[in-house]
Amino acid sequence: MAVEEVDATSDPAVEPLRRPGLALGVLAGALALDVSGLGVLNAALPSVGTRFDLDDTTLQWVMTAYAVTFAGFLLIGGRLADVLGRRRVFEAGVALFTASALVGALAPDTAVLLGARGAQGIGAALSGPAALALLTGTFPAGPARNRALSVYAAVGAASFSGGVLLGGVLTQLLGWRSVLWFSVLLGLAVLAATRAGLPGGAGHSGRLDLPGAISGTLGLTLLIVGVSSDGATAWGVLGAAVVLLALFVVREHRTADPVLPLGLFRITSVRSASLAAFLQYTGSVGMLFFAPLYLQGMLHYSPFESGVALVPMSLAVFLTANFATGRLLARYAPRTLMAVGLVLIGVGTGLWLGTPHDGSYLWHVLPGLVISGIGQGLNFPSMTSAALAGVPTRQHAVAGAVNVVTQQIGASVGVAVMVLVAATSDDQLGGYHLAYVAAAVACLLGAAFIAVRRRA
Repeated sequence: MAVEEVDATSDPAVEPLRRPGLALGVLAGALALDVSGLGVLNAALPSVGTRFDLDDTTLQWVMTAYAVTFAGFLLIGGRLADVLGRRRVFEAGVALFTASALVGALAPDTAVLLGARGAQGIGAALSGPAALALLTGTFPAGPARNRALSVYAAVGAASFSGGVLLGGVLTQLLGWRSVLWFSVLLGLAVLAATRAGLPGGAGHSGRLDLPGAISGTLGLTLLIVGVSSDGATAWGVLGAAVVLLALFVVREHRTADPVLPLGLFRITSVRSASLAAFLQYTGSVGMLFFAPLYLQGMLHYSPFESGVALVPMSLAVFLTANFATGRLLARYAPRTLMAVGLVLIGVGTGLWLGTPHDGSYLWHVLPGLVISGIGQGLNFPSMTSAALAGVPTRQHAVAGAVNVVTQQIGASVGVAVMVLVAATSDDQLGGYHLAYVAAAVACLLGAAFIAVRRRA
């Protein structure tokens, strides 16, 4: 079965590459910056809290400040890339991310650190959609694009857990600031290679819809903040988010140059890719959220040991996406691989139902990690390809932004639901098991839904 893709070989936006390896390295390096930016400080949080004397409520914003702005600004980042030019916005995003990491590495107090983390998220929101649009605009449809998507997705899917491990190693050896210094160095390397590796190109005609951009950005931002909060404050913030998002939808229906063309959601592959993105991040990030709690709290691993314990998932993701999925995409439709990938993520998560208080890593933890990792390696490149199938080239950046937004909502809203489900049990381990059941069932139902949908 052929890949469901728009043939862009005759599209003027597809520019021949003199050094395709360099271009792919630049784009994958930027993706690694964006994705690892969420997890790389995870192991360093205790050190950050000690340095600035932060309680747990304030400390979690070191992570959340990045996630909130990253998710909130993605749609405007995608629209800017389509209007102003992909490489221009890509460079601006990587430069902002790198400069903000430098400010964070030198931060003298909590306010500066949190501000820097929020600015990093905006930088990632600018570079991420532009990078995906650059990839599809520079690699022609067919084997070359499938291979590029597989490598790109392998790096992206492995970067979160890889970032957690790298953050633990750097923090233990060099201190928490070294984590941000590493981001600075990687960002500078990406910027240095951008002009040589990526084609230029002007933006498409159109303008930025400021009312839509403001209401959509604030609505998404408040949605993530509300999910990350608790009590009466959370309900108030979520209510405001619903109002703003409703205004955003009304505005997008009426304007000639929408930030988010709502017609994208009439494309079956875009809807399926969005569902797959949400469920993958609900399942995989949910596993990574509960894994340290189980490994450190019940199996008495150190933070470094629990980070190393997650390496097999990253390896499974990387090897599957890099060496198998590209070939499979040449034979099977993305929706087929998305469905299989979600089944494997669900099965891998479900296997953790067997984790006891004094469990064995090899018997009770490792199989679920590996099976889930294989599923992620199949799903991530497939949903990335499907997210752009049938979408006009001029809208590739915003379509990519939609997919990344659903990933981030899965990583926040989906995981928050898992935590709420876990809290319904009086037994801590029993609560974890309930959360695994919820994620596994959601992934399996999502796989069934995608499998039976007709092709776009």
